[in-house]
Amino acid sequence: MTDILILGGGPAAWSAAITLKNRNLDSTVITTGMEQSGLYKADKITNYPGFPEISGKELLEKFREHALSMGVEVRNGYARQVMPTGSGFMVLVGDEILECRALILALGAARPRLLPGESELLGQGVSWCGTCDGMFYRGKDVAVLSSWHGGVEEADFLAGLCRKVDYYALKKHDGLTECRENQSVIPETPLSIARENGRMVLTTREGTHTYDGIFVFRPTAAPDQLIPGLAIENGFIVVDRRMQTSVPLCYACGDCVGRPLQIAKAVGEGLVAAISCSEDLK
Repeated sequence: MTDILILGGGPAAWSAAITLKNRNLDSTVITTGMEQSGLYKADKITNYPGFPEISGKELLEKFREHALSMGVEVRNGYARQVMPTGSGFMVLVGDEILECRALILALGAARPRLLPGESELLGQGVSWCGTCDGMFYRGKDVAVLSSWHGGVEEADFLAGLCRKVDYYALKKHDGLTECRENQSVIPETPLSIARENGRMVLTTREGTHTYDGIFVFRPTAAPDQLIPGLAIENGFIVVDRRMQTSVPLCYACGDCVGRPLQIAKAVGEGLVAAISCSEDLK
């Protein structure tokens, strides 16, 4: 149990963590790594006050180092699901359940493009968590569709349970390179998922494949799929001036709440979310 979990690793997340620490509240930043941030890839930034010219990578490193120097805890992982408990939240990170009193979402503007049929068949042959659902496919044939390196670990875990694991890369990333006997890398592009005659059908640009189950792994989740009851408008999380969402004791800040998608705005909103969170908890 911690006071606040912060989901994200961009400017808004670090700003919130630093502000909470200054208010004697403990927080843990849950992030899949700076490399997943769009800011990380920016070669030159010239409009952030105090830094006439700096790269996105350098700026993110400075934010992170500042937070770490204050004792902010950082945990690398992917938040798969958030469950309000009435007195706080339980957050599924990897295969662990973390508990907190309040939650700050700093998820960035990225929105995963789900495959046709993916969300409709979630829990009916489609899963986003290998360690959660892998045991249901023991001795069976599964496909792993992955757009980040975390999917490699999940594919390896599933290979210890399943009869066959076919690995598909959803986009260019550090994919599966060393295969077990029951693993194969399929160099095809997935297009859609369906269920026919009790089997899962994966359609690619090259053809169709059938499996008992399909696992999909991405570094981000759509906010409304992450938290039940979270209000979304035009693809962004709805917040008030205090950065409070439609879910009590859940705040959001940065690019995930709307334009302009600028660093200075994200930092300011992270501070506001942290102050509001602090006031409400106390």
